[in-house]
Amino acid sequence: MIEFFFDCSSPWTYLGFHNIQPLAAELKVPIVWRPILVGGVFNAVNPSVYASREKPVPAKRDYMLKDLQDWARLSGLKIVMPPKVFPVNSVKAMRGCIWLDGQEPAGQMVPFATAVFEAYWGRDEDISQDAVLADICQRCGIAPEAFFAAIARDEIKAQLKANTDELMRRGGFGSPTIYVDRDDMYFGNDRLPLVADALRRRA
Repeated sequence: MIEFFFDCSSPWTYLGFHNIQPLAAELKVPIVWRPILVGGVFNAVNPSVYASREKPVPAKRDYMLKDLQDWARLSGLKIVMPPKVFPVNSVKAMRGCIWLDGQEPAGQMVPFATAVFEAYWGRDEDISQDAVLADICQRCGIAPEAFFAAIARDEIKAQLKANTDELMRRGGFGSPTIYVDRDDMYFGNDRLPLVADALRRRA
């Protein structure tokens, strides 16, 4: 089993979310999607992220942007650092992922999360805004009224917080965090070859 803890506000998570799906299909391993709020993780256990944003090392920042584009090209994705809103408040989108993961018919969450990633990282749309989320819902065949009613429910809010707290209890510090068979942790899109190796060894 693969558990994939993720927040759509991260470009590296977009890469990992995209790239882990064919890997899991090839190895015939199910993915359990675990939406989180990565800002809560940073606040609690990894505040160095904020310090590095406030005072970046120029050479490291420039290389990171190149590295991101190299990975995007390899993955067949378009990723543009949003000039308007960064970082973005993704809480409504991630609550939507929580809700859709438990909805019938099954399989609605992945297309919705993909559309959220594309809107923010491909088109620089502010995914914290209701109008943007409503448009994403319509693109995915989801009734916006049902979506906004659901993400206001206490149990949906509580599940997002529970996922976020669980990730930290299990040693996670960011997004994406991947677990193989619950106890073997990997962080980041570039660790997917190690995830594949771990799955093959178990098989």
